[in-house]
Amino acid sequence: MSKQDDKRIEALAKKNAAKSNPPKKDRRAQYDDTLRIGNAEDRETQRLFKEMKKREF
Repeated sequence: MSKQDDKRIEALAKKNAAKSNPPKKDRRAQYDDTLRIGNAEDRETQRLFKEMKKREF
């Protein structure tokens, strides 16, 4: 590759990095009124049940 190609690629990379999109919002709550939004308590519950699934009783 020539220097000109390298510069062109570098410029395109900078341009694309500058227009990166922000993370999308969780739109499930917009359409489902009964949906509970996850919080730290739910994460703890999920972790607990994941550990319970690994164990044999």
